Amino acid sequence: MLIRIVSILFPLFAITAVGYLVGRRSQPDLTHANKLNMDVFVPALVFGALASKDFQITRYLPLLGASLVVVIGSGLAGWGVARAVGLAPKTFAPPVMFNNCGNLGLPLAVLAFGEAALPPAVVMFMVSNLLHFSFGAWLLDHRIKLTNVWRVPSVLATLAGLAVSLAGIQVWPPLMVAIKMLGDISIPLMLFGLGVRLTDSKITSLGLGVFGATARPLIGMALAALAIFVLPLPKDQQAMLLVFGALPPAVLNFIFAERYQQEPEKVASIVLIGNLAAVVFLPLALAIALP
Repeated sequence: MLIRIVSILFPLFAITAVGYLVGRRSQPDLTHANKLNMDVFVPALVFGALASKDFQITRYLPLLGASLVVVIGSGLAGWGVARAVGLAPKTFAPPVMFNNCGNLGLPLAVLAFGEAALPPAVVMFMVSNLLHFSFGAWLLDHRIKLTNVWRVPSVLATLAGLAVSLAGIQVWPPLMVAIKMLGDISIPLMLFGLGVRLTDSKITSLGLGVFGATARPLIGMALAALAIFVLPLPKDQQAMLLVFGALPPAVLNFIFAERYQQEPEKVASIVLIGNLAAVVFLPLALAIALP
């Protein structure tokens, strides 16, 4: 089991480590590459998974509900914990609520559970992504217009993919191959970009960082276990949901905190230490989830 877990996680951490080392050595400007990834490659990945002829959204309705339980429940728990210990809820709750289901979650699902795991992983990513760009942005700035969420490329790809799936439209196979090839670029680029991004973050609040890094996966796994107990999920989706709950905070939390000036240094500490702590919590989640 240990060898199996290491073999699953090693590619993720290896590519992220290469990005970190390159970032420390040459400080590459990945602004345009990251923008291309978020505007082109990730939307292609999402659309390709949702518009596939094998994807049927009705099969994933319980998983969609379970994902909502984990994401919204984590936000409520994070808000309550922040109020209880005297932290700013807008600083602490988003990193607990929104996990790294893109950079780490999508490649981890494929490596741990095979290519067939991509559609359900995209469903969980879809739930978190939609909430992050809508409610997550509004939480930090109430002047945000929620209608602007439809301009986010990954959100548009989600809606387009669902529309194609629900309408029963079969995308021309050569076009689907091209879309999936574009989507395949996104996963290694996300991991590499994550490593480079971590070099820009600084730990200014060690205690808060460790507290948030521990709270995020523990709350997520507890809520995943609750959702598994309540909702009728297949065994493979149960395992994926538990791993989803254990994922560290999303790097996007730091980007949002910086944009809206919500104590970005503290959020950066939670995100950085949280992603480092993934070397502990992800093996734990896999050990529980894998048969």
